[in-house]
Amino acid sequence: MTQQLPQTPPTEPELTGVRNFRDVGGLPAADGRRVRFGRLYRSGHLAHATPEDAAFLSGLGLHTVFDFRNSADHKLDGRDVELPGVRNVSIPLSDPADGAEFWRMVRDGNMSELRSILADGKGADRMIASYRRTILDRTAEHSRVLHALAEDSVPALMHCAAGKDRAGLSIAVALLAVGVERDAIEADYLKSNDAHRRYRVRRSDTSPAGTSPEVMELLNPLFGAHRDYLAAAFDTIDSTWGGTDRYLADGLKLAPPTRERLRERLLDGV
Repeated sequence: MTQQLPQTPPTEPELTGVRNFRDVGGLPAADGRRVRFGRLYRSGHLAHATPEDAAFLSGLGLHTVFDFRNSADHKLDGRDVELPGVRNVSIPLSDPADGAEFWRMVRDGNMSELRSILADGKGADRMIASYRRTILDRTAEHSRVLHALAEDSVPALMHCAAGKDRAGLSIAVALLAVGVERDAIEADYLKSNDAHRRYRVRRSDTSPAGTSPEVMELLNPLFGAHRDYLAAAFDTIDSTWGGTDRYLADGLKLAPPTRERLRERLLDGV
């Protein structure tokens, strides 16, 4: 039986170069257990971590850092800083060529171009389609993550660029696998909207016009966490597999013994 640990949330650190960091410990599972603190973390990329940030992260006793960015992300922000003794696993959850022109326009486009690709709900529609596609097309990658967590990869940190979408979905899948309720997963997901967590939007035009309120409003569907996005992912699980259990068993090939090992790795004792 897993040792019962005090369920006291740690003080959240003020990291300088890493956005959206948090421990997902304390979230309730269906059988009265909770996610253990110090087992599973999420964040934005680690490429700009300061020496102090790196020292803090090194002190977490991490086994594995899962980086869900692709080569285009690495080119834009850089690769993660090295943390001594920590295994770095790259599992891209998006194609670097997918939407390259779209993201160029997000970064460099003028107001007319931004309106053409984002106004009238087009930005939100794109994000919803991306969440659905990730659930459908990345079953092998999510399966790999869950099997790694069940075997030896905790404590683990999952991140993408902003720590919101690709990492958010991967965290959600892991939490579903150990029985965390969807409402609790959503509440954690929406924390990415907190001002100190949000990804800093990078625009070529740094003038007031380039980052005007209208520009930022147009970009918000891309850089904010919205209930509809996560709901689309859950709906895709239900409509494709008929629910979480079949998604885990048939979609992610997670056998009952592996799922139980995952629960013992991530949840507190009964």
